[in-house]
Amino acid sequence: MVEAGMVTTSQSSDPRTPPGRPTAGHLPPLTTAGCDVVTVPARQGLEAVDILRRGAGDAVGPVLHDGGGDTLGFLVPPGTAAAWDVPGSTCTQTHEPGLSPVPDPPVEGSHWLLPPGEAEPATDPVVLRAALGEAARTIRAADGCS
Repeated sequence: MVEAGMVTTSQSSDPRTPPGRPTAGHLPPLTTAGCDVVTVPARQGLEAVDILRRGAGDAVGPVLHDGGGDTLGFLVPPGTAAAWDVPGSTCTQTHEPGLSPVPDPPVEGSHWLLPPGEAEPATDPVVLRAALGEAARTIRAADGCS
């Protein structure tokens, strides 16, 4: 979802978690050096936002919703893209100095679902991984009941 400064995208269908990824509660701070953006289908992303908001504490950072309504983008700490491996999602690494959550969405045609200032500085990737997994299971269960 962030276009300027996109350099690396990580996408995987392998559910295993590589060694050395950040652990919950040990996040690098989101600074003006940039952020990574995890992009997911809107249905799964909206379900994950609900899961994160129902959890203990403020677990969700700023979230972008694209203009077409097809995807959501979770802002996560820089470096997340290097180890991101959640099926059905991508994580884009940004390197543009000064790119940080601001009142205006960083992508033309998008808007903030959860704007900066009303959310944590970034979503913990470990917590997001769990919420996306739970969201996928919930959607599969709901679709199976039709």
